[in-house]
Amino acid sequence: MKAFILAAGLGTRLRPLTLYKPKPLVPVLNIPAIFYALHALKDAGINKAVCNLHYRSESIIRVLEEHGFFGMDLTISEEEKILGTGGGLKKCEQLLADDDFVLINSDIVADFDIKALAEHHRSSGAGATLALVNHPRAKVIGDVGINSHGVHDFKGKRGTGLSSNLIYGGAAIISPGIFDHLSNDCSSIVDTGFYGLIDTTGIAYRIHQGFWHDIGTMESLWTANILGSDEISRISSRMQHSLGLSPTCFSDDATILGGTHISASVIGVGCSIGKNARIERTLVMPGTVVENDAMLRDCIAWNGGTINVD
Repeated sequence: MKAFILAAGLGTRLRPLTLYKPKPLVPVLNIPAIFYALHALKDAGINKAVCNLHYRSESIIRVLEEHGFFGMDLTISEEEKILGTGGGLKKCEQLLADDDFVLINSDIVADFDIKALAEHHRSSGAGATLALVNHPRAKVIGDVGINSHGVHDFKGKRGTGLSSNLIYGGAAIISPGIFDHLSNDCSSIVDTGFYGLIDTTGIAYRIHQGFWHDIGTMESLWTANILGSDEISRISSRMQHSLGLSPTCFSDDATILGGTHISASVIGVGCSIGKNARIERTLVMPGTVVENDAMLRDCIAWNGGTINVD
């Protein structure tokens, strides 16, 4: 089985951070976000994938090359003009149309069980099987309308009257029939491919029971790093096996001077922490210089200042 990794987004909700670093490279516990998708695939025995890129694509390619693509057969699909989730997938039809494939987002940090999702898909007979996640803000984010037969609606746009406390988790098994419904133009996979499958072969779902974090906003990025650190750390040994890297709250090459107090925080690669600083529940982005006697709490710190998330 192959995979398609969605990594072409602009990351506008993470600006100003993404003015300097594309969202797939924004770190969670000092691991670039896209590496978690690569781990999920390798952990499931999947080594062949296509990844679409657009914004700051050269940065992402360079980082992947530095790691030897983790031994994966990874094809890069660069989009001169951004094509959206639907158009980006359609562009790669010839690479993926021979069999079912995994679709996975590069901005989700989760312990997806891709093998179990694939098994559920094979038994369902549906055109796609989505990993759904229970979320307390499902109605705000956009809930998935389901019944015992499968998925029928997203955000209530089709007027089915179906709702739930579930959102789409950013991982799915897709059958090649989806390409019949996709557009070559910039488009959403939901509005084209998913709705097309609902009306023909149907869409099944499996509820993801493990941890799940989206990093699409400043608040969710902070939450993944600070509040999600313990649960993410539980996959450290598996990531070490699949990628040779492990999530960590403190980068080995950060400089931390005396008298500093750090609690429930993440210190990034190349950071310099001055004397007597106090850092609590803070994500310190890579390369950030924290001055002597600084006080940081409940924020994201970078060299342009701090972003409060309280």
